[in-house]
Amino acid sequence: MTDLVVGALDGRPIHFLDVSPMITALRTQPTDFEFTRGWLRHVPTRHRFHFDRKGNVTIEAHCGCAGMSVRADQGTELYTTFNLWREDYWQPLLRNREFADHFRTPNAWVRLWRDVRMALRRFRGRAEPVTLATFASESATVAAVEASRP
Repeated sequence: MTDLVVGALDGRPIHFLDVSPMITALRTQPTDFEFTRGWLRHVPTRHRFHFDRKGNVTIEAHCGCAGMSVRADQGTELYTTFNLWREDYWQPLLRNREFADHFRTPNAWVRLWRDVRMALRRFRGRAEPVTLATFASESATVAAVEASRP
């Protein structure tokens, strides 16, 4: 990321981090980013970004980028682009991953438990039906029992 220099009132330059390349990357290369535990991470550079509720960004990096602040107007644009990225790319990706997890092959213990459970259900289903004496004729009860047998 490049520096953006702005003159201060006392004559010393104030250095801001130019985040326009990151804004462009969020729009054009959304797969280069991931979002975990409240931090946006740029995977190739391992830079991490945290946005507070007001949209201010905190940068965590192993280079000089972390020591610089972002200009307010670029920070607002970055926060807006981040929110669009999260809504249009990241949340649908998570929903698709969650849906795919419902259909993944379970481990051996889960498969064994399901097989035992299904065997018990099938075993219970093969028991002879219980008939109760009613005021109806006995021939009607016998016909109903025979009709229910496979």
